[in-house]
Amino acid sequence: MARRGAPSAQPVYLPHPTQKRALEDPNESSFSKFLRAEIYAPEKVPGNLSILTGVAMFAAGVAVVRTWGELMIPA
Repeated sequence: MARRGAPSAQPVYLPHPTQKRALEDPNESSFSKFLRAEIYAPEKVPGNLSILTGVAMFAAGVAVVRTWGELMIPA
């Protein structure tokens, strides 16, 4: 297959920007380190939202069955 670019062409993708992290506070508690690293980290937000959606759907299902469960039984 023929190459469509010039022989000296560079890749067309853009490199990921380097993120400058804020300096870590030595007095930061382990709970706030966990929140910063696992909950609020931008690369983990989609997974956290997926887990939150699943838990909310489960809780809503339990609430619906407890509220209107007797209507699901044939008379």
